[in-house]
Amino acid sequence: MEDYPIFLGSEIEQPEPEQALFHVLPVPYEKSVSYGGGTALGPNAILQASWQLEEWDGKSKPCDEGIYTCEPVDCSVAPQQVIDNIAKATADIVKSGGMPVVLGGEHTVTYGVIKGLRDAGIEDFGIVQIDAHADLRQAYEGDFLSHASVMKRAVDMGIPLYQLGIRAYCEEEMAFREEFGVLYQDADELVPNRIQSIELPDDFPQKVFFTLDIDGMDPSVFPSTGTPVPGGLDWYQTLNLFESVAKQREIIGFDIMEFAPIEGFHAYDFSASLLTYKLMGIVQRNRH
Repeated sequence: MEDYPIFLGSEIEQPEPEQALFHVLPVPYEKSVSYGGGTALGPNAILQASWQLEEWDGKSKPCDEGIYTCEPVDCSVAPQQVIDNIAKATADIVKSGGMPVVLGGEHTVTYGVIKGLRDAGIEDFGIVQIDAHADLRQAYEGDFLSHASVMKRAVDMGIPLYQLGIRAYCEEEMAFREEFGVLYQDADELVPNRIQSIELPDDFPQKVFFTLDIDGMDPSVFPSTGTPVPGGLDWYQTLNLFESVAKQREIIGFDIMEFAPIEGFHAYDFSASLLTYKLMGIVQRNRH
């Protein structure tokens, strides 16, 4: 993969795909961003920084499950074709027995991932989302494939959604939440009260795809995103909320979206890479 190193390549060799649980899929897609840019550079920066990680994440060695780094998705084509490319790559991962770990790119990428999970035959699953924004607009600036509409596309597909850390939304999105029964605990509840876990309702699907928009975390932790909003989650709260879901449900994949590297500030690249690896570790330890 030209200029795209394998994840944790300083410590591991690229395994055969069927020997790996985690399939890291870089998707450098950026078209509908509405403030700061740079998310197309996120996947490569995370992969590059992963070479500075230790195998031991503090509790286990996630790489023992196998980490396979896929070829980057071709994002040079029209938006709908990009979505189709993402869906195919995701479906191929699932059909091979792997778990997609998707690195974006703008949040629109998640729509392609969700389509891919469906195409691979996974019908009954829910989404848990960490984000600063609800992403429930019907369209944004006339674009139905906008990053601001990605969760609306998911709910339109009949997929249950639980939102965490939201603190920027419009009246349309608030009304949509109530009409379609979107579950949520917003930042103004989670953050001041230091809530570390959630309890999913009994009727929430047993399989969960977890989507993590970097801007869901506070800009003091990750200023490296195009649409920062103050009042977000901190490092440990994010990990603990993810783990609370992993303890209750089967995580079938996750993504890290909207990371936009800041040139010269490699701490954030490393943090995004470590976050990815820490989430793998949580998945690993809660599978066994």
